[in-house]
Amino acid sequence: MRLILVICALSSAWVVNGQLLRYEGKIHFGADGHDQQPHGKILLGGDGHDQQPHGQKPLGVDGHDQRSHSQVLLGGDDHDQRHHSQPLLGGDDHDMRPHGQALFGADNHDQRPHHKTLLGADGHDQRPHTKTLLGADGHDQRPHAQPILGAGDHDQRTHGQTPLGADGHDMRAHKKLLGEDGHDQRPHSQTLGADGHDQQPHGKVILGADGHDQQSHGQEEDGGSPRELSHTHMFKSFMKKHNRSYDSQHEFKKRFSIFRHNMKKVHILQQSERGTAKYGPTKFADLTEHEFRQMLGLRPDLRPTLSQMEPAEIPSGDIPSEFDWRDHGVVTPVKNQGMCGSCWAFSVTGNVEGQWALKHKHLYSLSEQELVDCDKTDEGCNGGMPENAYEAIAELGGLETENDYPYEAKDDKCHFNKNKVKVTVNGSVELPQNEDDLARWLVTHGPISIGINANALQFYVGGVSHPLKFLCNPKSLDHGMLIVGYGVHTTKYLHRRQPYWIVKNSWGPDWGEQGYYRVYRGDGTCGVNQMATSAIVP
Repeated sequence: MRLILVICALSSAWVVNGQLLRYEGKIHFGADGHDQQPHGKILLGGDGHDQQPHGQKPLGVDGHDQRSHSQVLLGGDDHDQRHHSQPLLGGDDHDMRPHGQALFGADNHDQRPHHKTLLGADGHDQRPHTKTLLGADGHDQRPHAQPILGAGDHDQRTHGQTPLGADGHDMRAHKKLLGEDGHDQRPHSQTLGADGHDQQPHGKVILGADGHDQQSHGQEEDGGSPRELSHTHMFKSFMKKHNRSYDSQHEFKKRFSIFRHNMKKVHILQQSERGTAKYGPTKFADLTEHEFRQMLGLRPDLRPTLSQMEPAEIPSGDIPSEFDWRDHGVVTPVKNQGMCGSCWAFSVTGNVEGQWALKHKHLYSLSEQELVDCDKTDEGCNGGMPENAYEAIAELGGLETENDYPYEAKDDKCHFNKNKVKVTVNGSVELPQNEDDLARWLVTHGPISIGINANALQFYVGGVSHPLKFLCNPKSLDHGMLIVGYGVHTTKYLHRRQPYWIVKNSWGPDWGEQGYYRVYRGDGTCGVNQMATSAIVP
């Protein structure tokens, strides 16, 4: 048996194999001379880690408790440098200051006390929040009233409701937003879409994409509603309605791209419309602007330097609140000029048809192709002017009928036959720009040939058209049409009066309102009053 003696400097004690043989003073247990001074109570530990007395029994290793604690601490690696009122669990010195409640985390991410528990990492919460935040990468730089979900520093200011998205797309306060890619630059009540297409606030939900909505949308005052179709579905519906087919996948993609671009124009027209007009994917919705202009053909540059027209005499007296020459048998059915810029010829034949019917009580459908082929002052499918056409008819000796000289929608050699002439023209008159005077003249003398800006016509579906001047310049006339009457529309809810002209077009009965266009009357909309003329028939 091995005898171990432990000699204490301050008291006499013999201990053999842990058994007390003799003692003086108080009993002490320890090893390695780590207890150099007396203790009030027994201490358990090792390696001299307890240098001062403790009020309660501490448990631990590695000298991690340098000062007294009121309660037991559990941990390691010297991570608790000061005493805590409640237990802390963690590691790596991450708790540098006392907390009112327990904290969970790592990597020193909590630099200041919080009222409630925070979950996260990487120091992303630099300031206290009233409610729990979930996220990463320091994306929340300021406190929020409500929880924020997202990433990428996308929320720079507070929001009234939770925004969902990424990439910094919400720069100002929003109600609920759904989308991406920074498309919402201004606040919306509700917004659906993508790709920056909503640049201004909307009153109601917008469906679409590709930036096609540049201004606000609502519902039409008279009950219309936005189409809830994607561009793909809209294009397929367009193809089906207008019997479109394309020879190749390349052509299909080309036309679809043009269609999508045109739908942006549609929305601009619709959003800025001051009347009740509706714009949409008409049969021209897959045409480029250049292709569409082939449907026009009014050429003010071909106007003669010295006009031969006489100023019209305007009747006096009262006129009815509405009038329509279609009700009096002096207007032929709507015709179709096709892909030929011969609108000027259709405008003139329509006027002469009405003038002849009023004077001779017989309505003929007259030949536009005769003018396209035989009027050498004008340029056929490349455009012309009504003033020139009246002179050409007089010089030729008259007009044949549609049946005798049928329309071909292309330039051809003149084969006019004077023996088949049904009507003649002696000259022409120029009407004033005052629209009240135009109405007086119309009621007395018949339909009026006019020039107009056709910018709103490519996508016109129906209603009273009243576009803004910057969208329909009254000084830029490019299309010939025929006024056949006028009226007044009263809106359903606000009871706004909208006076209008009834204008016959030459794009077939499957365009507009059975081939007709109603345009606002009274302020020179689209230049409707700028070039009003009529033939004089014997």
